[in-house]
Amino acid sequence: MTTVAPSKKFHYAWITAGVTFCTLLAAAGARAAPGVLLLPLANEFQWSRATVSSIVSINIFLYGLMGPFAAALYQRFGLRRTMMAAMTLLAAGYGLSTQATSYWQFVVLWGVVVGIGSGLAATVLGAAVANRWFTHRRGLVMGLLTASTATGQLIFLPSLAAVVTTHGWRGAPLVVAAAAVLVTPLIWWLMRNDPRDVGLRPYGETGPVESTIPVMGNPLKRAIDALLEAMRRRDFWLLAGSFFVCGASTNGLIGTHLISAAFDCGIPAVRAAGLLAMMGLFDLVGTMASGWLSDRYNCRYLLFIYYGLRGISLLFLPMALLGPVAGLGVFAVFYGLDWIATVPPTVKLTGEVFGREKASIVFGWVVAAHQVGAAWASYAAGVLRTVTGTYTLAFFSAGALCVIAALVVLPIGRGQRATRRPGLA
Repeated sequence: MTTVAPSKKFHYAWITAGVTFCTLLAAAGARAAPGVLLLPLANEFQWSRATVSSIVSINIFLYGLMGPFAAALYQRFGLRRTMMAAMTLLAAGYGLSTQATSYWQFVVLWGVVVGIGSGLAATVLGAAVANRWFTHRRGLVMGLLTASTATGQLIFLPSLAAVVTTHGWRGAPLVVAAAAVLVTPLIWWLMRNDPRDVGLRPYGETGPVESTIPVMGNPLKRAIDALLEAMRRRDFWLLAGSFFVCGASTNGLIGTHLISAAFDCGIPAVRAAGLLAMMGLFDLVGTMASGWLSDRYNCRYLLFIYYGLRGISLLFLPMALLGPVAGLGVFAVFYGLDWIATVPPTVKLTGEVFGREKASIVFGWVVAAHQVGAAWASYAAGVLRTVTGTYTLAFFSAGALCVIAALVVLPIGRGQRATRRPGLA
């Protein structure tokens, strides 16, 4: 395989990246909705925040658990069919949830159906597209695709909060379902599974186009085999452990509970949703910059900086909630730049440690650890709020975990330094 700078001719890889961006954007709406709906559901059905958080935690857990199996499904059935299945599940789960009236119905629809659907269109999808379609600019593309989650927040959170305020909570799931339905024809029309399907090599490579060799076998077995092999490596546990903390401190805690925590401090829900949206705007910048930096600098040191800064910002948050409005603005900028900036360097380190062929599935298991952390934090924060009446302990605990994660990432991949090509971080 020869790698060269890409030619000036437009490459179809950018179209697949655009379709993937739109798909992840719609899926981001599905993940943003619980943060807006936590209080309305608790008020209508007279449930505690721990009860509602348990539904969200099931959703987050399945979202993460599907990651490695989604990567195997991409290989077995192709990106396009799997992405269309994901959007169908999201539309059905959220659409039907407007008729739900009991706890078990929300568990099935939001917890299981939406959890599986969002897991099929998660961060691992961006990693699969970046690895399959790009050799040159892979870190930048991964940053762009990861940033779609931030853009989704920016678009969906204020509008969902406004819909809930004016039309009740059932309007928000319909907005998310409509977004998933609109993206599905775009996937069918433009998405392709592999560069060889359009007679090309990955962006940045040259030479004759090889024939496509379909991946056969049981996707479940492929995912499990990859996990068993990865578990024998110390680096897998370091990657998974740090990403556990990443999920706990973002999706699980801030994404689910920040609006409720702000409401406890007298901040209206729409304004708090706007705060999250502002974080999404800065995260768009931060994640794209992280992708650019990951192509150029040592990813271990980047992760050390990201987790360290996130820990400091979480330790500052309780004071920001109780202090002047400017304090929350500082937190939104500081935390937003770092929200999911950890993804591009984590993807690159996974590829360096485990190789291109296995990277997508192994990263899927790393994402699973991320969502286990998110599910744990989502439920634990709800319990702490119910027991203590405040989120302060949850914020301090997450900040301390981030500081620990900053130290954990430093040894990743160091045992392979002697076997790497010069110049690789």
